[in-house]
Amino acid sequence: MCGLIGIIGRAPVTPLLVEALKRLEYRGYDSAGVATLINGHIERRRAEGKLFNLETKLAAEPLAGAIGIGHTRWATHGKPSERNAHPIVTGRVAVVHNGIIENFQQLKDELLAEGRTFDSDTDTEVVAQLLTVYLERQLSPEEAMGKAMQRLRGAFALVALFSGRHDILLGARRGSSLAVGHGDMAMYLGTDALALAPFTRRVTYLEDDDWVVLNAQEARIFQGHSEVRRAIRESGITGSMMGKGNHRHFMLKEIHEQPAVIGDTLHTYLSPATRSVTLPALPFDWAKVTRLTITACGTAYFAGMMAKYWFEKLARLPVEVEVASELRYREPPLPEGGVCIAISQSGETVDTLAALRYAKTQHQTILSVVNVPESAIARESHAVLPTIAGPEIGVASTKAFTTQLMVLLTMAVAAGRARRTLCSADEERLTRAMIEVPSQVNEVLNMDLAYKNIAEGILAKARDVLYLGRGLSFPIALEGALKLKEISYIHAEGYAGGEMKHGPIALIDEAVPVVVVAPADAIFDKIASNFEQVRARGGKLVLLSDEAGNDRLAHHAAAAAKLPTVDPMVAPILYSVSVQLLAYYTAVAKGTDVDQPRNLAKSVTVE
Repeated sequence: MCGLIGIIGRAPVTPLLVEALKRLEYRGYDSAGVATLINGHIERRRAEGKLFNLETKLAAEPLAGAIGIGHTRWATHGKPSERNAHPIVTGRVAVVHNGIIENFQQLKDELLAEGRTFDSDTDTEVVAQLLTVYLERQLSPEEAMGKAMQRLRGAFALVALFSGRHDILLGARRGSSLAVGHGDMAMYLGTDALALAPFTRRVTYLEDDDWVVLNAQEARIFQGHSEVRRAIRESGITGSMMGKGNHRHFMLKEIHEQPAVIGDTLHTYLSPATRSVTLPALPFDWAKVTRLTITACGTAYFAGMMAKYWFEKLARLPVEVEVASELRYREPPLPEGGVCIAISQSGETVDTLAALRYAKTQHQTILSVVNVPESAIARESHAVLPTIAGPEIGVASTKAFTTQLMVLLTMAVAAGRARRTLCSADEERLTRAMIEVPSQVNEVLNMDLAYKNIAEGILAKARDVLYLGRGLSFPIALEGALKLKEISYIHAEGYAGGEMKHGPIALIDEAVPVVVVAPADAIFDKIASNFEQVRARGGKLVLLSDEAGNDRLAHHAAAAAKLPTVDPMVAPILYSVSVQLLAYYTAVAKGTDVDQPRNLAKSVTVE
């Protein structure tokens, strides 16, 4: 959540700050602002709402300066308003901040008692005021930052600009991501490599409790009072990877990228020549694993639910899937010899990171599935299996989800082989099925007009929508409902088909569409029974199935889409694309902000 950028160089920075903020819009925000130094004085421009409002203000009141900071804010403390927008400024310092200062009230009370006055409702202002107090006590900016780090509690990333100091820019992190960009006679601080991509590919990722001093030539990094060294890495992200191409929205672009990125992921973990899974060396033996604990949030959690079916079916390996925000506080006992799989698109999800750290205290081996190999979750794992999805900008996850599924399925196959629960013929069959997925996803995409018609004709007119699935289709029903609600704002719920008669069936009437995810697999007859139960009560049925399923049920549905007939183990990946398209076209029909839905953020880095 939130996005920040800092630049120190020789050229005017305001246009660069705004460009970087545009690349951080995907993280979600409700206000934005920039601040620079002009003749030693801090100048600031802020605006509530979209970046266009800030650009309008800057056009009317231009901002010069070769050193500056910028921020897109997602409100935590204090309502969305210009008054609470960052940068937060005193006479001596300007601060931008991601995360939460957990002890802000204690610090604020202390500062108020000293006679300080506050101009915002944010927790961030205690950082600016605290730094100002230290500066007034004749500490240098560097000394002030080091001392402030000792007082602050919580998860945060900070960048600070100091009046009269055109020569330095300071940053600090604890729990939230912050990266240093190394340029040519310019240096940068940014939330992540995406923010820095237009300026440089040479990136240093700060570690927890690092604070950094930048001038236009170099960065000096400290932990406490000691200077430390951090590696400079070459980021694989370029500025050209961030555009929409010919698509109306990032989400649609990323939906259509799925055949390519699933193929790239497969090439990383499969050998087409030998029809086998070829994972990199892992720090454990699948045959000796006593239990898997999978932890994640949101859509990644549904990927974990899918993995539970695969691991238990193919490898006969017990699996618990945990919502990360629950695991971290419930603190369950985890068995010796266990493996914890952490799943996250960004690799910075604060609850998943905290759950990972708890699992480490329980002596679990940590294996992460992330889309950003340099992320905090990846760095704190014993092993990483990255998805090869490329940057995902749309808040609603699409290609990151399907590549997570593909990585998890290859892992389940490898585990089955190692545990001797999967014979070579079965592995070859599954490998062949996986290799065919990219072309089959392309078939689903070629039917997007059918999904558009269902969305416009049925779903967009509804107030409530139910999704049903059984077995491997149950997590896809949950994911379909999540996608619909988060970008169209239609209330939607996903259920296991067998649970319909235990409560949800009371909601069925002609005004409630029911999307049935029903490949013709071994339990198709069961979901067909649920289909008939809905039909008998006047429900408006939308069927997602293959040819055999459509032959049986489509004539009783209000609408149906026909998907390719595939191996049941890979079917969820194709049906994921179907529910993505339904959600996308429903949101477009309702006129919502598809890429940046209200109240949501791409990377959730606060509790």
